[in-house]
Amino acid sequence: MKLYYATDLHGSEICWKKFINAGKFYEVDTLILGGDMTGKAIVPIIAQGNERHKVTLLEQETILDGQEAVDKMVQTIRNRGYYPYITDPDEVAELTGTPGRLDELFLEQMLATIQRWMDYADEKLSGTGIRCFVCPGNDDMLEVDDVIAASQSVQLAEGRVIQLDEHHEMASSGWTNPTPWDTHREESEQALLERLEAVISQVGNPRNAVFNLHAPPYGSGLDEAPELTEDLRPAYAGRSLVAVGSKAVMQVIDKYEPLLSLHGHIHEGKGTRKYRKTLCINPGSMYEQGILHGAVIELKPNKLGNYILTTG
Repeated sequence: MKLYYATDLHGSEICWKKFINAGKFYEVDTLILGGDMTGKAIVPIIAQGNERHKVTLLEQETILDGQEAVDKMVQTIRNRGYYPYITDPDEVAELTGTPGRLDELFLEQMLATIQRWMDYADEKLSGTGIRCFVCPGNDDMLEVDDVIAASQSVQLAEGRVIQLDEHHEMASSGWTNPTPWDTHREESEQALLERLEAVISQVGNPRNAVFNLHAPPYGSGLDEAPELTEDLRPAYAGRSLVAVGSKAVMQVIDKYEPLLSLHGHIHEGKGTRKYRKTLCINPGSMYEQGILHGAVIELKPNKLGNYILTTG
């Protein structure tokens, strides 16, 4: 069988569409998304009167004249991984002046986007025979799970062992070790190890399995990110890299020696590493540019076939 793996879309709609269409493009049997699918912020498009709107995207303010310009900006914002919201000055004042209202609006927009993505997947994958698995990552709120689980063509992989074919199982978890940002699905290394062991213990043949674990293994080279200062800015102009992966993930790979281990989380950690008998892959991420990094991998009964990192 052949699978296509990608990760860390962070709300980019164009990357989601590329991911769903990668099945036919690369002629694979299975699509796997490894985590962090949701966006991080709302971008308001504020009415100014006379069919004009104002928007600030990436610190650049733009005045939009007419509905066509608004529609184009909406798609631009979605493709960059944010949630556009058309509003007016009165609603902006109400949103900012009501405690908790912005959080409610973000959740509403995020869930509406995930539902739209599931509808797109259902439309494109129906009747193709291509299976699609999604495992939310540490940046994804727990509320997205129910929306994914209700899809007709996308299966929720978190905490499950899935039979990929008659020879290979896949164990998945999008939880990570602690980050500086206190995200939704992160926990101590010990708690993460217990979580991973609970999933992997359900695998019949770990050495012929695929581990789909969002955090890369510590010290693998797939987990190197810019060193940060105390105020979370890149130290030394981003030239100093440190290992930030998970020791729990490294521990289970070392213990079970799966055939293949798929990771993400660290966008700069693109690459492949062979650790003993396990091929570890982090395809990296350039979602803000609308570029989808991925990997096409061939699984044979007791070994890996060809594999290649892709960009598109």
